[in-house]
Amino acid sequence: MKKYRIRVGLDVDDTLYECNSYAVSIINRRHPDEIPLKIEDIKTWGGNGRHDDERIRLFSDPEFVKTQPITEGAQEFVEKLSQIADVFFITAVPACCMSARAERLIRDFPEIPAENIMMGTRKDVISLDIMLDDGAHNISSSRAAYPVLFRKPWNTGLSGLLSVNSYDDFLHFCEMVRNSFSEKFPDLSGGGVLCLVGPSGSSKTEIADGLTRLGGFEKPLTSTTRPRRRSEPADSYRFIGEEQFIREKNEGRYIETTVYSGYHFGTSEKEIAPIVERGNVAVIPIDICGAITLKNLYRQRAMLVFTRRDRAEAIKSIISRDIDLDDKTRRIMSLDFEYRNSEVCDAEVIVGDDVDAAVSKIVAWTRQK
Repeated sequence: MKKYRIRVGLDVDDTLYECNSYAVSIINRRHPDEIPLKIEDIKTWGGNGRHDDERIRLFSDPEFVKTQPITEGAQEFVEKLSQIADVFFITAVPACCMSARAERLIRDFPEIPAENIMMGTRKDVISLDIMLDDGAHNISSSRAAYPVLFRKPWNTGLSGLLSVNSYDDFLHFCEMVRNSFSEKFPDLSGGGVLCLVGPSGSSKTEIADGLTRLGGFEKPLTSTTRPRRRSEPADSYRFIGEEQFIREKNEGRYIETTVYSGYHFGTSEKEIAPIVERGNVAVIPIDICGAITLKNLYRQRAMLVFTRRDRAEAIKSIISRDIDLDDKTRRIMSLDFEYRNSEVCDAEVIVGDDVDAAVSKIVAWTRQK
């Protein structure tokens, strides 16, 4: 049977072409006597720091648009994506830059028809199967069935959004959606990775603890920039500073990284691989971004389980936690996004007052072939 050809929309700036990083390099050349700007200094898309007005003005300069570098791997990515999907470029540029943007896209991505280039700021009125964008505001208002956030330093404010770290992860996600009705259930009977995905307050940590008390399940040590809570054992995470985390990420220490509620989390291959090689299951409470990365790496040996808990109970759990008010607010605000992520998981477990029942159900899933 012929597979459905999905419709995929791609943002352009900071998705296919370097935008913020290119602007930062130009600003640093213009101001050689100042402390150089870093891409990590950009915390939101709009103005929020030194030289922001100058950076934003560059985005309306036709010469800037004409000379933006193509992101490494973007052409190969679009070519591969076009083989499984109808691809549309969804781009917002000022009127003075529209011609320059269209000419670049037609020249750099010849496999995409010119009529599939859509320009304008009202991305919220475009209906697609999947949309990839680095703007959290565009993702949160998107009409796409699956709006996917492309993780960048400036879009870490919202948690819970369906998100990816790389082109490869996005391609795999598109394949997951395309094959969602024909994929086999994951097989973890000989070892694998179990990703517990769900909103804050859905008992992911309690379920992970219950599993790791059983034989055959282990929890790899995850690094995080989140402060250790008073009630938390010192070895529950590897607690490090943000500067150290970013340095280790750039050095390739982690096979998956994500940002949740403003804090970075990352897991290294050396923590997961030995567990899987022993034939055990690595249990990781994780957000959907990291889960998709691990699913891409381990394929049928990775299982994504959505932990669903009554919304009111989840909010009560968040409110009672030993975290600051801003963190509680972010977690509660992300709940709607989090619940939507159940659609892309392999299985869903309802978590009530009896966590052991949820643990037993997950154990049965991991042991079936």
